[in-house]
Amino acid sequence: MAQSEQEILEGLAEIVNEETGIETDSVELDKSFTDDLDIDSLSMMTIVVNAEEKFSVRIPDDEVKNLKTVRDAVTFIHTAQG
Repeated sequence: MAQSEQEILEGLAEIVNEETGIETDSVELDKSFTDDLDIDSLSMMTIVVNAEEKFSVRIPDDEVKNLKTVRDAVTFIHTAQG
């Protein structure tokens, strides 16, 4: 069953927190992974792999560059769960 965008946001925030130490309540939809959260490409790849496992979705490598904000990632995962 597909999760709500709120559930995905909360799960993604937990993954970001585990990888980077950023507080979960700092991971908001309008935040940019690189500009606002200061996540580098290596951490981003780990976050993507963990998100794929947690949400049972596939995020192709060529899609990762399009996931600039938290909202982009949440929307992609929500759609992929379809």
